[in-house]
Amino acid sequence: MKDYDIGYIAGVFDLFHIGHLNLVRKAKEKCNYLIVGVLTDDLVLHFKGNPPYIPFEERLEIMGAIKFVDKAVPVTLDSIDKMAAWELYKFDCLFSGDDYVNNESWIIDKKRLNQVGSDIQFFPYTKSTSSTQIKKAMER
Repeated sequence: MKDYDIGYIAGVFDLFHIGHLNLVRKAKEKCNYLIVGVLTDDLVLHFKGNPPYIPFEERLEIMGAIKFVDKAVPVTLDSIDKMAAWELYKFDCLFSGDDYVNNESWIIDKKRLNQVGSDIQFFPYTKSTSSTQIKKAMER
């Protein structure tokens, strides 16, 4: 028996690597149905200041093809807010890497999600590989 029925993760998932795979694998171990939100190119540009290396449509297709992912969906300006995403997908738990565990906005979001019967669960961040490390290696 898994802890949750519906789980949700959102991310850029640019330059897909083992950290991304670990995150979706661990999330799927905790839920029956895993929805993965993939940020659109415009949203990535807005928040990070640079476009992703891999176009949105390809990142969405990659995430949808992973056996741990039941459904891959776009994350737009309308669904970037965690409560807006909950309204769309009614997930029982939002999963994330633990690099956000002490982030003040995530603490507030956890309280808000708890009020509607949902939760946030953090998994250990994979320190060996990250998109930032890959990008730095590509720039050498």
